[in-house]
Amino acid sequence: MTEKLRLDLPVLLPEVADSRDACVDRLESLIARHPGVTEVHLVEENGGAHALCMHYNTETLTLAQVERLARAAGAEVTERYGHAVLPIRAVGAEDAALRIEKSLLGIDGVLNASVSLPAQRARVEFERERTSVDAIRAELGRTGYASEAPVAHQVGCCHPKEPVPEGAGWYARNRELAWSLAAGLLLAVAFAGERWLAFPAAAAIGLYAASYAFGGWDLTRHWLGSLRKGRLSFDIDLLMLLAAIGAAVLGEWLEGAFLLFLFSLAHALEHYALGRARGAIKALADLAPLIARVKRGEQMVEVPVEEVGTDDTVVVRPAERIPVDGVVQSGNSAVNQAPITGESVPVDKAPGHEVFAGTVNGEGALFITTTRAAGDRTLDRVIKLVEEAQTQKAPTQQFTERFERVFVPVVLVADLLLIVVPPLLGFWDWSTSFYRGMALLVASSPCALALGTPSAVLAGIAQAARNGVLIKGGAHLENLGTLRALAFDKTGTLTVGKPEVTDLVPAAGVAEGELLAISAAVEQHSQHPLAQAVVRRAAEQRLDLPEAGPLESITARGVRSLVGSETVEIGSLRLWQEQGVQVDPEVLAAVERLQVGGRSTMAVRHGQRWLGVLGVADRPRDGVRGTLDGLRALGLRPLVMLTGDNRGVGDAIGREVGVDEVKAELLPEDKVTAIRDLLGQHGQVAMIGDGVNDAPALAHATVGIAMGGAGTAVALETADVALMGDDLGKLPFAVGLSRQARGVIRQNLYVSLGVIALLVVATTTGLFGIGPAVIAHEGSTLIVIANALRLLGYRGPATPHAS
Repeated sequence: MTEKLRLDLPVLLPEVADSRDACVDRLESLIARHPGVTEVHLVEENGGAHALCMHYNTETLTLAQVERLARAAGAEVTERYGHAVLPIRAVGAEDAALRIEKSLLGIDGVLNASVSLPAQRARVEFERERTSVDAIRAELGRTGYASEAPVAHQVGCCHPKEPVPEGAGWYARNRELAWSLAAGLLLAVAFAGERWLAFPAAAAIGLYAASYAFGGWDLTRHWLGSLRKGRLSFDIDLLMLLAAIGAAVLGEWLEGAFLLFLFSLAHALEHYALGRARGAIKALADLAPLIARVKRGEQMVEVPVEEVGTDDTVVVRPAERIPVDGVVQSGNSAVNQAPITGESVPVDKAPGHEVFAGTVNGEGALFITTTRAAGDRTLDRVIKLVEEAQTQKAPTQQFTERFERVFVPVVLVADLLLIVVPPLLGFWDWSTSFYRGMALLVASSPCALALGTPSAVLAGIAQAARNGVLIKGGAHLENLGTLRALAFDKTGTLTVGKPEVTDLVPAAGVAEGELLAISAAVEQHSQHPLAQAVVRRAAEQRLDLPEAGPLESITARGVRSLVGSETVEIGSLRLWQEQGVQVDPEVLAAVERLQVGGRSTMAVRHGQRWLGVLGVADRPRDGVRGTLDGLRALGLRPLVMLTGDNRGVGDAIGREVGVDEVKAELLPEDKVTAIRDLLGQHGQVAMIGDGVNDAPALAHATVGIAMGGAGTAVALETADVALMGDDLGKLPFAVGLSRQARGVIRQNLYVSLGVIALLVVATTTGLFGIGPAVIAHEGSTLIVIANALRLLGYRGPATPHAS
């Protein structure tokens, strides 16, 4: 006989933030190997938390044994595997990312390494028994790519975060610029001395050589470092070095020094430009204050935010930033949540409302009970996910990297042929052929190609995060722009997700107030969502409720209680029909009319009197029709609603919000089938859900988009994109940003390849020498970075009028 056991994933892997983490696969594999375990898989529990479901043979294993082996496997994975996102400093060469990855993968125990040069981040997955974060950081130090402010931002299934040390000084942060300027100064002195000041040849050459040293130090050090490790790197560094050495051999010291000076200066400027994009993400970390004002007894104590624990009471004065995630204990204020959710209008907060670190308090003081300690706050999770996203490469970037690995060796072979063949055939002399070969090395260096895509991805992700849209990788940023159709979950996505009383239909001679007051008096003792909707409506109208007796629940029918000396019954018509009670025709007609309109109905009878009917429905989100119109204006259709509700309710909501198609009465597996059908028809499809019961459909779509709910960790972990403020209005912005980013990436590719092609022709024919080739080469690199940074100013497509 086979039984099942479910255990919450955080219980087994307490540090795993993403259900798609490789550690989850390892855990499943480890458990599945055990005799008696027949199947292991991940499932979505109520409330959105992930659980591991284990099927086992009861003749082989007991329930207790399965639980023990699952916990033991979780502990083993937690202890064995780790992840780290490390800051790097590698602007010295465009292909440094590949070099760093090779270096890190050469460490025994490192399983995977992914480097984003524009983001200045390296994400490493490793086995803790074979290596450590310190060893990985030490390897970065040996290769010369360690950040001057070494810090490991720990994610995944291993270490907690380490403290961030103070930043380094100006020289350490700007060494490339300082050395480049030194190279330029020496070059200028040598040129002036040689041309006008009658410097001896040896003195001029000495100055040029010193300029070489300052301008080419990083190139030489990086390339020799790879050589010492036994790796002969045919990369951009080698192209530049050979070109500079060749110029010196020809006696063209001026052009060689000019090449290295401009090359190093361009890298320093790239570092500055890309720092602007990285600063957009870094600004997130600066949102929350470092100090919190905590109430300890009768005292107010200022403590570092890291020392604030859960259930502490934090006091936030007017106009201050909120340092913690928590629930308002007392006080009322309007809070600006734009830094976290992108909402443009402050949100009113009262006791019981949730607030988030990094948001700005309004005019009222708030006493907040902390619900998440530093490191687990919504802001911390967003920063962590964005940092990881920066290291996930877009498909175009992967293509350009593959292209470079083939292109550079081909260029070296072609260059050798250019130097040797023409003189042998009598076309050029050896000096001309060698000079043009050196110019070709400069011309064919794919610097702009290497930086064009990752800089655009970094800027796009940064701008999305600043506007309340979390895009979890370059691939998802690109895919958003390819979408052709969208599928929406209904409850919690197109609708608010909380039922409300929409219709009060009193019987003849009954006032609306009486119908609502008696219903609320009974329903206030129930926790059912429909009952709570009735109670909220009565509270909004400030009705005085009569006393009601104990509540009796009739399963799937309704409830019964006493008000005064008479029985009150509230429920579906079956409650009375099964008792043989004649239903008032007026009540029957009202129920039928409301159900046709997509309402859930509750008939009410007090003693022998029919009081009327309540209609309850989930209300569409504000502005949802305008959002859908905005998506259609971008050419996205069909817009399909997927719901588990009955056809009547689904069609009613569908008409109200304006979707193109409604698929109703769907189980979670049916939603997956619907997504597959849409993929077959349209190719690229997004699924938008609340990140709770839509996980299978989100996973199967081209892009899964979750309603983030700001503090909903599950939504942040489930999908490829999260709307942090539960604001569907951000969808047109996200799609428009993606299309803009794809356009920028294409433009950068065209510029990069076009300049390379032009310079190759110009240098091999003698039209350009080394100097002009260097200017065009480095100029194109700065152009593609500046083009990518335009994404930081994207504000979204024009908003159409709602129909």
